[in-house]
Amino acid sequence: MQVPLYNLSPLLVIMAFGLLLAIAPVLWVFKRQSGMLPGARLQALTVLTLFLTMDLVLFGAFTRLTDSGLGCPDWPGCYGEASPLAAHAPISAAQAAMPSGPVTVSKAWVEMVHRYLATGVGALITLLMVASWLGFKKTTRARSAADWLPTLTFVWVCVQGAFGALTVTMKLFPAIVSLHLLGAYLLLVLLTLQALHAGALRTAGPEQRGAFSTVRALRPAPATPTVWLAAALGLLVLQAASGAWVSTNYAVLACSEFPQCQGQWWPAMDFAHGFALWRPLGENADGTVLSFQAMTAIHVAHRLLAMVTLSVLALLAWRLRQTPSVQTQARWLGGLVLLQLATGLSNVVLGWPMAAAILHTGGAAALVAVLVWLLATPRNV
Repeated sequence: MQVPLYNLSPLLVIMAFGLLLAIAPVLWVFKRQSGMLPGARLQALTVLTLFLTMDLVLFGAFTRLTDSGLGCPDWPGCYGEASPLAAHAPISAAQAAMPSGPVTVSKAWVEMVHRYLATGVGALITLLMVASWLGFKKTTRARSAADWLPTLTFVWVCVQGAFGALTVTMKLFPAIVSLHLLGAYLLLVLLTLQALHAGALRTAGPEQRGAFSTVRALRPAPATPTVWLAAALGLLVLQAASGAWVSTNYAVLACSEFPQCQGQWWPAMDFAHGFALWRPLGENADGTVLSFQAMTAIHVAHRLLAMVTLSVLALLAWRLRQTPSVQTQARWLGGLVLLQLATGLSNVVLGWPMAAAILHTGGAAALVAVLVWLLATPRNV
């Protein structure tokens, strides 16, 4: 059955679903912060949006790991409908034709729930942008670069939506799926900075608010390892890209033991084809099947880079453990390094269990947020 890749007829209904999902956290924040100033409510809503975006990243990993990315073969709906209930007949027909194929009733629900959640997060980010504009109009201070964070976040969540559409319409093209995951990490970075900026504005005095910006918060004491943090963040982003490439190419099971792989320290590998970036899933650029040696190269490269990245992050956590202003962040950093080590090993030796794989993705996202938190916190030794 041929299905148009894009069918915008259910778009307004799906947006309404997302808006309904966004209402609940907004009401919760206003109820808990009913006696607080608007700045406190804005900060609370920003932190909650950050938390829900992290949940969305985890659910995106679940969608990928359950092979539900093509549970609905079109975008933004499912067979031109706003829910799998309305599209039950074509979904059932596709499942009957190919019971283990990409389209089943359960996979369609997983895919559409992911889209509903993404739309809800998008609605919250839009609300944060509008609230920041309205709040700024009530102040007399000069606008800083950090005041544009909500607008930048809104623009980026729209870009993420476009990548989400391409993920479906390009049939899980590995480069697109990897960029979609990395884009989610960038969204977490922007929301982390936005939450820190909202908190700083709420606690700063009137005389400080005119000069405050996130850029200013990034100026630490001279003795602090800002270059180390920036280098660690860059290394982590590279490692996250490598992990996304492993996941989107389903290369985790290319090695099922540790520290060796396939009973060897250096098994047969094909780096040239493994890291050819622009190719369909499971194929080389010329249409031939991607070899097992290429999958092994993807896995081993990620493993080697992980050793370097986790060592650098562990050393950084140890160095910062006695810095009073960032002890909380240092503990988070150390704990997340241990989590990544444990879940990474579990993926290999336990055959890619669902819980460990999801936590591994979430741990990488949390590490990115913590490093940005560290960079935006003045550190005095």
